Amino acid sequence: MTTSEQTTLAAGSWTLDAAHSSVNFTVKHLGISKVRGRFNRFETGFVVNEAGEAAIEATIYFDSFDTGNEMRDGHVRSADILDVANRPHLTFRVPEPVALAEEFEVTGEATIGGITKPVTLAVEWGGVQVFPQDNKEHAGFTAAGTIKRSEFDVAPGMPNAMLSDKIAIELDIQLVAP
Repeated sequence: MTTSEQTTLAAGSWTLDAAHSSVNFTVKHLGISKVRGRFNRFETGFVVNEAGEAAIEATIYFDSFDTGNEMRDGHVRSADILDVANRPHLTFRVPEPVALAEEFEVTGEATIGGITKPVTLAVEWGGVQVFPQDNKEHAGFTAAGTIKRSEFDVAPGMPNAMLSDKIAIELDIQLVAP
C-alpha cells in the first residue's frame, strides 16, 4: 500500500487514532547518554476549515510518562521533576489555522503549570490512505521539536550536567476523517 500525494483534507473535525499514534521524547542524562521514553496518554484537536487549513490543539498527560523503568518514572513524576500533582499536563495550541503541505512548521503556545512559551515543530506530511478496517480516510503526520525545561520551571534544582535542559519531542500522529 502506498501513501497518496494528497495534501488536502476534508473539512471537519478529524479524530486521533491513538492505536497508531505516539508521543515520544529524548533527554540526555549525565551528558553522556540519552534516555528515551513516551507519554501513553494524549489527545488532539484537529479541525480542518473549508480553506483546507487546520486548527490544532493537543494535551499530553504527565502521569502517563513512561521510560520502561518504574523507579525512574516515579521519580520523574514527583515534585523533583514534572510535579504531576501540580502540573498534570502540557497543552499545545496553535493560535491561527495552519496550511498543510508536504513539509511545514507549526508554531504554537505550549503551557505547563501556568507558564506559556512558544514552541515550533517541524512537521512532515505522511499522506492519506483509506484504512480497510474502518473504510475511512486516515492522515499521518510526524512532528519534531525541542523544549527547554528551564523555560517551564521543570526540575529547577536539577543541574544541566545531570539532566539536559533541552528535551527533544517527536510525535507520530494518525488522524481519522470526520
